[in-house]
Order: sequence, then C-alpha cells, then structure tokens
Amino acid sequence: MPELPEVEVLRRSLEPRLSGRRIERVAIHVRALRAPLARRPLGALAGRRFLHLDRRGKYLLAALEGERTLVVHLGMSGRLTLVPAALPREPHEHLALFLDGGERLRLRDPRRFGLAFVRPTAGVLAAPPLAHLGIEPLGGAFSGDDLARAARGRRCPVKSLLLDAGVVAGIGNIYACEALFRAGLRPDRPVDRISRPRWRRLGETVIAVLEEAIAAGGTTIQDYTDGAGREGLFRVALAVYGRDGEPCPRCGRAIRRVVLAGRGTWYCPGCQR
Repeated sequence: MPELPEVEVLRRSLEPRLSGRRIERVAIHVRALRAPLARRPLGALAGRRFLHLDRRGKYLLAALEGERTLVVHLGMSGRLTLVPAALPREPHEHLALFLDGGERLRLRDPRRFGLAFVRPTAGVLAAPPLAHLGIEPLGGAFSGDDLARAARGRRCPVKSLLLDAGVVAGIGNIYACEALFRAGLRPDRPVDRISRPRWRRLGETVIAVLEEAIAAGGTTIQDYTDGAGREGLFRVALAVYGRDGEPCPRCGRAIRRVVLAGRGTWYCPGCQR
C-alpha cells in the first residue's frame, strides 16, 4: 500500500501540475470507498482553483479557493493520476475532477479502502481523522528521542511502535522493516529493552530510509505509481522486505518472515538483535 514516501512523491509530482488550475466539473462514478464519497461537498468544488498540495502522514491535502481542502487517502491500492480528460474512464475509477486545460485528476482504487472528502481549510488538521496523527518523521522535528519517550510504560514490540500512527505518522510496514534492519533491531524486541543510544540510531535510520525512498520515487510492489503514472524504484534497494529465504546483504544468513501484529515482517536473525 502507498506509505509516506509514495504519498510524498505523489505530492511533488502533482503540485506543479495542479497549482492554479480550476476544477470545471466533478464526476463521482462509484461512491463506495472506505467511507462513501459525498456528492454535495465534492460537487461544490467545481469552480474552485487549486492553491497548493500538502501532506500529513499518508494523507494528501489539496487546499482550494474558498477555504476548502480536499483530503485523499489512497488506502491499499489507490492511484491518483492526471490524465487527458478525453481518455476513457478506467475500471475502478471512482472520482474524477475535470480541470481547465483539458485534463482530469482521477482516483482509482480497486480494493476501495481509500478516502476522499472535503473539509474547511481552517482546522482541517485538528479534525478527525488527521487529529490523532503523531509527529511527522521528516522535516526536522523528529528523532529517536521521540520514540524513546513514546515507549515509556509500554512493552510492545518495537515494530508495533513504529507502525502506531499516533506516535509517528506514516512510516508504514515496508519502511519499518528496512529501518529496523539498518538499526540492527529485531522487530519483535520489546520497547522496554532498548537503550537510548539505540533509539537514537533507529530514529536516524527511519529518516534515512524514508528520504532515500522518496529520492527513488517510492516503492512499487503492485499498484503504486506517481501522478504521471511512473513506478517507484526503491524496491531494488530493499534489504529485507519481501525477501524471505534470500541471503542477507550484510551477513548472508537467510531472511526470515514472521507475522507480527497481523503484518508480514521480515528481518535478518544474524544482524538484528
């Protein structure tokens, strides 16, 4: 599913192509996403111009004229792409914004776990579902000390802490596995058995992995593409994720896969303690 790097790459690819563009018409083809698409507030976006495109965790926030923000979450299989308006509608294209200049911004989501809704711009970050999100891991405000503070009084596995969006927003399964590998921490290691220096090392590896993934255009496993339809290339740099049985690139031992908190989890039993 698209995680923070994929959403950030998408934001960067779409913002220069959307800024200043006017929405001429809104088409809702299938309402049934994770929450039904609301016809009236989405339809009321017609006539408004895009001002800028932001991101909070895995959510895209398109600020529009008239103090309205379109919030989009891609769920597990969503794609948001800008295509010629005359291009035939594709299967699973649920929402389309027809823009001046003869293009349309389309949301496709075969598995229908995505979201698209409109909120007043003022206070959008303080309202559900964005209000519960934790610190952003990029932008300079995050460090391993934040993880150490969040771990106080807990005994959960360290990977579960990384995936808790109320602690840190948007890391996701792929990048949690990769950051833990680089930090030399087993994903099931209890958080009360991690020293402060190791927390700081983990914070550094989280930032490094996310930044490298963004530079590579994200990770395409199945569905993800950026706003121009390009796949992400970070998959070639994955050290452990999805590589069960393959040799560790560091020590040569076989990568193991376990299920942790319902999520597939990959690690090296030799390098991670």
